[in-house]
Amino acid sequence: MNRILVIRGGAIGDFILTLPTLKALREAYPQAHLEILGYKHIAVLAENRFYAQAVRSIEYGPLSSFFAKNSELPTDLANHFASFDLVISYLYDPDGIFENNLRRCGVENLIHGPAKVDDRGHAARQLARPLEELGLRASDFAPRIYPSTEDRKFAEDFLRGMPRPILAIHAGSGSEMKNWPIENWIEFGNVVLDSDKFRGSLIIVSGEADQGRSNELETIWRNDRVQFARNLPLPVLAALLGHAIFVGHDSGISHLAAAVGAKCILLFGPTNPEVWAPMNENVEVIRGLNGDMREIGCDDVIEAISLW
Repeated sequence: MNRILVIRGGAIGDFILTLPTLKALREAYPQAHLEILGYKHIAVLAENRFYAQAVRSIEYGPLSSFFAKNSELPTDLANHFASFDLVISYLYDPDGIFENNLRRCGVENLIHGPAKVDDRGHAARQLARPLEELGLRASDFAPRIYPSTEDRKFAEDFLRGMPRPILAIHAGSGSEMKNWPIENWIEFGNVVLDSDKFRGSLIIVSGEADQGRSNELETIWRNDRVQFARNLPLPVLAALLGHAIFVGHDSGISHLAAAVGAKCILLFGPTNPEVWAPMNENVEVIRGLNGDMREIGCDDVIEAISLW
């Protein structure tokens, strides 16, 4: 097996949950060229960071022809797909249009991964099932991310001069139902910052979807020990979180923190942690009673962090 292509879209957490599959492929075929077709700002987490040698964007314009029936396929892309000995695709392709177009290019060894995860087992295990068609099995379902030297240097520069320990929080997620109420976050942060026993720093992590919550917290916490990490590239953010204790929700950023080795306290409500929580040993889950995030108290989180 000389060349392997993994086609993996999805959000940050979806991609990170696929890393155990990529790890098994890398270990089974250590000399193979492994490439990922996905959202480049996410898949870069694997590029030249143990898993893959190259990443291509699934948002590349000419690729759209592969999603149309009986379309004219660009020669360069057709040749590129045909160059792989194995293609594993997690794309949702109910009518088989994408598959048929790959076959037209000359792709022979095509394996499908689940486009959606159900409640029958942990997501990382479900995503690894395509390996069975190759006679392989993933043995480690705790995803790991390996920041580069450059990623780590950026993180160290960001943290320079900040009192330790570092406590990082991500107050958002992909769904408001999965979020701890903002007033709980405010209470939590106030307790931490006002404590005589915590002399460290607080980092508020946010992306575009979390901007509203981040702005609200910034108006309240005007403190030299509070820094805001907004819209950082994911490999850099991973390196940064590797220095922190992390508190977050069921979100892609929580998977990022867990995979880089941060101690994680993750707050779950309506979603099932047995399916979606990272399987890393450094993760502790607090789930609201009856799946209600409002049932998680500030004291529950403070106790789990064990900062003092």
